[in-house]
Amino acid sequence: METFAARGYNNASLAEIADRAGLTQAGVLHYFRSKALLLAGVLELRDRTDIEHLGPERPRGLAFLRHLVDTVRRNAEREGIVRMYAVLSAESVTEDHPAQEYFRDRYAGLRALVVEALTEACELGEVREDLDVRDAANAIIAVMDGLQVQWLLSPESVDMAASTERAISALLTGFGAGPLPETRDGTSAPGAE
Repeated sequence: METFAARGYNNASLAEIADRAGLTQAGVLHYFRSKALLLAGVLELRDRTDIEHLGPERPRGLAFLRHLVDTVRRNAEREGIVRMYAVLSAESVTEDHPAQEYFRDRYAGLRALVVEALTEACELGEVREDLDVRDAANAIIAVMDGLQVQWLLSPESVDMAASTERAISALLTGFGAGPLPETRDGTSAPGAE
């Protein structure tokens, strides 16, 4: 993961990856038949870690957006994972990148989850029923990704969680929503009133 985060996919060498893992190149290729399959394994591990934090059932309505803010807060403690995601997602827009399908599917899945949560929020009366849930979902995801890049470049200048929460709240307030619900541990969210 560290090599992909530092160098991207194309500039990461199997020799460096093997050295960091304490293996030979042949040893790495024994577990993963190619660098592309190794990349897929690393991305799968990243997703599995995030899914474990979600718990057995996805929160509904605005509580799911609170979960997203909590995820951003956790990500501030996982710089390597954030860096790898930012580097590889940007690289994946290039022709024939092995992670292009992964990121296309990941964004489609994330958009679907946010749209579903916002639709639930409309049905629960947490936001106005005329909220354009697709545009709101795209904006929320864009804010999260953009803040990750800014944080990676200047971590002391960017509070990803607080900025994400403010952006989501501002976006939804324009559509009649209140502040995001409290965190899982029952404390008030930073910036929530």
